[in-house]
This record gives sequence, structure tokens and C-alpha cells, in this order.
Amino acid sequence: MGKMFTVEWNTKVKNLGMRLDNFTVMRFGPPALIHSTLRPPPISTMASPSPPNTSKTSPYPSPLIIPPLLAHKQTFIILHGRGSNATSFGPALLNTQISETHTFQSALPHARFIFPTASKRRAQIYHRSMINQWFDNWSLSTPSERTELQVEGLRETSTYVHSLLRSAVDEVGAENVVLGGLSQGCAAALVALLMWEGEPLAAGFGMCGWLPFWVQMEEIVAGSEDGVDDDDDGGDGDEDLFERDEEDAGEKDAPTQAITFLREEVGLPAKDPSMSFQRIPLFLGHGAEDEKVPVGLGREAASCLKRLGASVEWREYEGLGHWYSGTMLKDLVDTLGGMTGWKST
Repeated sequence: MGKMFTVEWNTKVKNLGMRLDNFTVMRFGPPALIHSTLRPPPISTMASPSPPNTSKTSPYPSPLIIPPLLAHKQTFIILHGRGSNATSFGPALLNTQISETHTFQSALPHARFIFPTASKRRAQIYHRSMINQWFDNWSLSTPSERTELQVEGLRETSTYVHSLLRSAVDEVGAENVVLGGLSQGCAAALVALLMWEGEPLAAGFGMCGWLPFWVQMEEIVAGSEDGVDDDDDGGDGDEDLFERDEEDAGEKDAPTQAITFLREEVGLPAKDPSMSFQRIPLFLGHGAEDEKVPVGLGREAASCLKRLGASVEWREYEGLGHWYSGTMLKDLVDTLGGMTGWKST
């Protein structure tokens, strides 16, 4: 009897602790927010329903949704890094102090934050362990090797992220939606942006990430830019000039060719990509001491995106490793203000 009572009592205490923990988070919010100039909303408004899951077999858990501190005007969708999840990543990001008076969240008081969680996939480089990842990938020291590992995950993740974007756009308008991510979440977000066929979003951003298939896309763009005029190629003069003109008229420019390649590679082909991303301003920040995703990969991503026609703001942070910082997030908020015209508090 005494043993049964002890087990029952411990269970009750454990459940009570869980409820108290939940109450503390829901009622008071992260510690730094208590000292913010804005107070978190009442309990009744803290929990927001997730967008409907249209697929009964979707491997993606319901996202973590943090409601705005003030009236809802903008929506941010932010993807975590490989091996993480929304609960571990989201609250810590929002709670990061970016100035004496503001956290990242309180600096964007009208923003709803949606933190999806990646599905569990087998990671080949980790002996096929099951981890949360947006897509599988091989060593970043050789980004052009085993790119086939990325295909399935990038296709499924892009489709999923696009569904979240469409829901957000329907609610607040494309001009008020931002997509971003950290590390592999940055990589997945950039690919989703490159293949986005809707209205241009307010902005996109990435932290300490890279761009999948950048090597191949750079080669396509470079090959087009370095192409030579073949009017004097020594031909025998029997070429049908009218046929050649028709072919030239149907040719796509180099960036469109690169995006067509990307879409076909991941299995989401489009005859005429909208190239909507060219009208979405991007912010990319990277730690100069990043030991997991070398800063060089971030530079290559920024360079490739620019050659594809995107507008990119690139920042490097001395002394910072593979993570974000208050300074980086402050720069992001300030840059978003310039890109969108939004006013932070």
C-alpha cells in the first residue's frame, strides 16, 4: 500500500509540475519579456490554433504558433536547424535580447511567429539515424557530392512550407509575410523561396546557412554568361535561320534556366517559373567563426542568389560561431524595416 501510494503521489506531483510549468510559460512568457516595454497578452490569447493539416499522412508535426503582442499585422515562418525542433528553437529565438529594451519578439509586436518542426528522416551521414531534418544531406565540405540525398526532403519540405505560406498570405497578405530559417532551416527556406509561385513576400532571411544545388545553378548561370557567339563557327551555311530564330525566341534567360533545373531536380517542375523570388528582398547573416557551416558557403549562397536576380543584404559577424546573436537579430529587424517600411517599437 505504501509503495502504491508513493507511486501515485509522485505521479500527481509530476503532473502538477507539468501544469505549473505550462502555466508559467503561458502566463508570464519568457523571462526577458517580463522586463520588456510590452507585456505578453492574457492567457486566453496565448494559444493559437495551428493551420489545418490537409494531409492525414503528413510527417510534419503541428507547428508552434506564438501570437503577436499587439494586433496581428505580420506573420513570420521560421525553420529550425537540423536535429532541433520548434519548441527548442522558437522561444529561445524570440527571447533573445537585441537591445536594452527589446527582445526579438517585442521589437516586432504585430508579428505572429510560426515555428514548424521538421519530420524525422534517416540521416545517411549519421549511420541512418532518425533525426528531425528538413532534408538529408551529405558533408558540407563537398556540397556537390551525393546531392540526390536532398531531393525527397526538399520536395516535401518545400510543398509543406508553401502550404504554410499560402495560409499566411490569405490571412495578412503576401506583403506582410516573412520566411526564414537557421542552418539547414535557412537552406530549406531559400529553396522554398526560389520555387515560390505566389505573390512576392515581404522578405526572406537566413542565418548561418547555405544554398542547396548552388554549384549546379552557378554553372548554369556562368555557362550562359560565358557563352560565345557562334555566328562564325565555321558552319557550312546550311542552317535554317528561321528555325534558329524560333528556338532563340523560346529560350529562357540564365536565372530562369537555373530555377527550371532546380525545380526539375527536386521533382516540382514548372514550365514557366514565375521567378517571384526576384522581388523578395533577402537578409543573410553568418558567423565568421562558424564551425559547422563555413562562412564561405554563406558567401557562395549570397553570390549565387544575386546572380539569379535576387536582392541580397549580406552580413558577417566576427567572433560568432554557428548560431545567431542579438546583434544579428537587431540587424535583421532594422533591415526588415528598411525593406518593408514596417516600424518596430
